[in-house]
Parts: sequence; structure tokens; C-alpha cells
Amino acid sequence: MSKHKFMMVMALMLGVGGTALLEAQHIKSKSALTADDYMQIQQLYARYNVAIDSGDGEGWAATFVPDGTFNTFTGHDALVGFIKTWRESRNGANRRHWNTNLVLTPTAEGVSGSVYLFLMDTSVTPPVIASASTYADQLVRTPQGWRFKKRTTTPVAPAPKQ
Repeated sequence: MSKHKFMMVMALMLGVGGTALLEAQHIKSKSALTADDYMQIQQLYARYNVAIDSGDGEGWAATFVPDGTFNTFTGHDALVGFIKTWRESRNGANRRHWNTNLVLTPTAEGVSGSVYLFLMDTSVTPPVIASASTYADQLVRTPQGWRFKKRTTTPVAPAPKQ
């Protein structure tokens, strides 16, 4: 191969490689979360907890997209109805949500989130942990900010007795 052809092949390879590298960086930057995204999502989790703990069905439903799903409840009206049932029939007025270990992972659609939930019973002194679960979340960015698209709770199984 002549020196001229070799140089052309090398230039072509560098050009293709450079283009691929730039495209990979562009894709990575589009899927990466900014510090502002993290802050907005953390605030979403906080608004969710405060709304459910205070019995604000409209505020709680507003943390979801209009057709969002919480366990088996889908859509605005079903979500608002869940809060009414939670407060009146499931002792929700005496429960407080406490989340920890938030992990967020960018996805093609938005963000996958997970967090531990300790549900505190405040009807007794001192308050006690009534249950422990994990949330598995799908979040999407909307014109109103980040919202839950789907949220699923899984109870933590008790450790086997020894």
C-alpha cells in the first residue's frame, strides 16, 4: 500500500472513530442527570410523602403523570380515591413515610428510581416502625417537572427466626 493510501485510510479511520466517540458522548450527556434533576427528583419524593401523610389526595396525585400508576391504582381519580381510603380505612392519618437510600438511574424514557420506605406509626409514643417496604419507580420529565409514571411497593420480608 502506498504511503498516500495509508495516510488516507488512517485519516478515514480517525474520522470515523472520532465521530463515534463524539456521538457516544452526546448520547451519554443526554441520558445523564444534572444536579438540578437530582434536586427536583428529591423534592418530588418529599412532596409525595408530605402529601400522603397530610391526606392531600390532589397534591399526592399531582406527583404522578395523569395516567400514572401506584400499585394497582391508575389515573388521577383512582389515585385521589386511594388517599381517601388510606386515611379513613387504613389508619393513614397515623402513619408517616420515611424514605432512605434513594438510587436514581437514567433510562431512555426518564429515570428508574428505588428507595427504602419505613412507615412509622405515630399513634403510639414513641413512634414505631409499622412496616418496611421498597419502592420501585419509573419517573418521567413533564412540562411540570419530574413525575412518577409508575410506583410499586414491595414489602420487606421478615428475617427468618433462628
